[in-house]
Amino acid sequence: MDLLPAETPQIAKRHGFRSLKLVNVDMDQALGDRPFGVDYGRLENGLHYYVRSNSKPKMRAALALAVKAGSVLEEEDERGVAHIVEHLAFSATKKYTNHDIVKFLESIGAEFGACQNAVTSSDDTVYELFVPVDKPELLSQAISVLAEFSSEVRVSTDDLEKERGAVMEEYRGNRNANGRMQDAHWVLMMEGSKYADRLPIGLEKVIRTVPSEVVKQFYRKWYHLHNMAVIAVGDFSDTQSVVELIRTHFGPKSSAHDPLPIPHFPVPSHEEPRFSCFVESEAAGSAVMISYKMSVDELKTVKDYKDLLTESMFLYALNQRLFKISRRKDPPYFSCSAAADVLVRPVKAYMITSSCKEKCTIEALESMLIEVARIRLHGFSEREISVVRALLMSEVESAYLERDQMQSASLRDEYLQHFLRNEPVVGIEYEAQLQKTILPQISASEVSKYSEKLRTSCSCVIKTMEPWATATVDDLKAVVSKINSLEEEGSISPWDDEHIPEEIVSIKPNPGNIVQQLEFSNIEVNELILSNGMRVCYKCTDFFDDQVLFTGFSYGGLSELPENEYFSCSMGSTIAGEIGVFGYKPSVLMDMLAGKRAEVGTKVGAYMRTFSGDCSPSDLETALQLVYQLFTTNVKPGEEEVKIVMQMAEEAVHAQERDPYTAFANRVRELNYGNSYFFRPIRISDLQKVDPLKACQYFNNCFKDPSTFTVVIVGNIDPAIAGPLMLQYLGGIPKPPEPILHFNRDDLRGLPFTFPATVIREVVRSPMVEAQCSVQLCFPVELKNETMMQEIHFVGFLSKLLETKIMQVLRFKHGQIYSAGVSVFLGGNKPSRTGDIRGDISINFSCDPDISSTLVGSCYVCTRRVYYGH
Repeated sequence: MDLLPAETPQIAKRHGFRSLKLVNVDMDQALGDRPFGVDYGRLENGLHYYVRSNSKPKMRAALALAVKAGSVLEEEDERGVAHIVEHLAFSATKKYTNHDIVKFLESIGAEFGACQNAVTSSDDTVYELFVPVDKPELLSQAISVLAEFSSEVRVSTDDLEKERGAVMEEYRGNRNANGRMQDAHWVLMMEGSKYADRLPIGLEKVIRTVPSEVVKQFYRKWYHLHNMAVIAVGDFSDTQSVVELIRTHFGPKSSAHDPLPIPHFPVPSHEEPRFSCFVESEAAGSAVMISYKMSVDELKTVKDYKDLLTESMFLYALNQRLFKISRRKDPPYFSCSAAADVLVRPVKAYMITSSCKEKCTIEALESMLIEVARIRLHGFSEREISVVRALLMSEVESAYLERDQMQSASLRDEYLQHFLRNEPVVGIEYEAQLQKTILPQISASEVSKYSEKLRTSCSCVIKTMEPWATATVDDLKAVVSKINSLEEEGSISPWDDEHIPEEIVSIKPNPGNIVQQLEFSNIEVNELILSNGMRVCYKCTDFFDDQVLFTGFSYGGLSELPENEYFSCSMGSTIAGEIGVFGYKPSVLMDMLAGKRAEVGTKVGAYMRTFSGDCSPSDLETALQLVYQLFTTNVKPGEEEVKIVMQMAEEAVHAQERDPYTAFANRVRELNYGNSYFFRPIRISDLQKVDPLKACQYFNNCFKDPSTFTVVIVGNIDPAIAGPLMLQYLGGIPKPPEPILHFNRDDLRGLPFTFPATVIREVVRSPMVEAQCSVQLCFPVELKNETMMQEIHFVGFLSKLLETKIMQVLRFKHGQIYSAGVSVFLGGNKPSRTGDIRGDISINFSCDPDISSTLVGSCYVCTRRVYYGH
């Protein structure tokens, strides 16, 4: 069959992936310029449009206006103006004033931030809306808003002055430790190009002083319809009517007769690596980043697509190795991963990033470089590639089976990339056929060759980040020279692979039996009581074709422990997880599960122990085997695993001590919850008291007695297949002779915490590199048991109303903050059928330290107005 004929044959809707036919591939054949599955075209004025019907979610539409104009187009006196235009678009246009766009969109259910947002990057600006379309006029109004953004943004002096404060707060929020490190790395990566000096956030001086005429000039110069696209994906009855709405609102608009072409800004390559040792006193820890820059690959032919798959396989295989190294004895780093990303329009990069112990950046760098050199010398093994191939095949199978459940926002993003990056959209049906055909053809040697792109002579940038200086540039250069010499000499040994068992459960358990069965026909739920006491409830659903979800829970958790045992036992999940709670080390289990979509996680909380899982229906047996292993594995603390966990915990504590935001959050918790040991942060002195044996014993007991657990399973399950699996792997879990951690939910011990009895106003001061201010206002709430459900809904509604009011006053009226959040915490209460619930409502925002007291007063006024219904 043809690779991509003009009319792609429709594949049966419920066609199984495993019976999906392979295609005859011609590597030189084009993937096609027209995006699949969308009404795509161009208006006479040059505007591109993409319209697609998609019913997930129902009666909603994901819209976007993409503009090929970003911060790289700015002149020196405009640095930050592209981002200011984005802000002003929501502030005032020809039709809307004083943030009326925001108010209108909120009035129809499109929340500011989540459903109406915009992003400015170096190369482009994208405005996004997520709106209801249950009434015909709403879609037309939303498209009219995008049309206003395209050419009618009002840039008056008053509008600009009102918005400067909000932009300045966004700028200030970016000037934390992470922001400073990212900015410094960006400048190093882009050195020699205009991109280096055009970070989208801009310069403080420009934000504070740029005249409205300069902003208006940039807007008129670069916002032209032929550089724009409108994307609309949603629950539309037909696409042609949406195209007509776009034509109605955008058609009468026109661009300048001679619009400027978008310039190309090259990023020069370099053979000599660049080095940087960045010291950041507020850094969360020590890290190493290696980047290899290269031109963005074109994706036009089947050969290009195969190369993309090969690159993915290389990164997956490399990440498997990096993870396994992090779990060895005395590892050089705590974590390490590799990824590829398009940085700017002409350049992408492979990036390998690790986090490590203090004073160990040189050791981490050496290990990272050695591993890439090892691949160049010896390649990946066939077994490694077969594992990666199975992983990728499993991913595309899941995407294919769930193609009818794809969310509108995800599809919108695909079409955005088609417009902005010329990425082809061929449709998941055809892409699944391609991957199924090509993946088995990609050899280990082809994958290994990608390591050639990761040489330090290939536009490489090496950077260390530390809270205080220990590494020098000379140290980094010496490591590079050392590894290059070892590679030239062939002195790097081949990779030593671990033995991987064939079966998760080596000896199948004897199935249990059903001692009681109930059917709740009104909600289509079946309940089973198994012979070991486990209660299983299951419901067959068809929301997703390739998903089964399950949760098992048992009452009784950390609140039952005395204070002198709490810190040891609270570390149980972390220590046991490092050793392996399913009977195998995590690095081994990772390979055993390759090609299967089955994962299970555990949590030991204050009042409950839970395990939860997500799997494909075809991998339900594997998922239930993991649950069986969880209950039958006796985790014993190994010296090396405990050492790694405690080192990571100590690094985390030191990072918290350096971070002023954590110091603030810790003090807030201390005030709110009476300095309870459960809520206060772990200190080094607490870690020194941790007993690893007690920690593991506690974790083992948490998942030992099946008679205390209720398991709920929902998804695309066939009872005839799932029933025997439940009996074997859930019913086959042995019941201990005596009950273990058996609690009644009404008799659980509550957490030891008390709310303040009086009003507290406190300023937490912490030394910072740049002045920042976080504000939190907390109000205790108590919900009565008799009306609890009503009051929970009321508190949720109240918090959203309060957040909206604060944003209207502090952001949109006065421009004094960038964003505000109002959250509700009710998690400190024990489960009870009779008790009341205590909690708190918290208001959070960041601001200029000099006006923090004034804004606290304004927030208090807002809360009173909301409380009294004004």
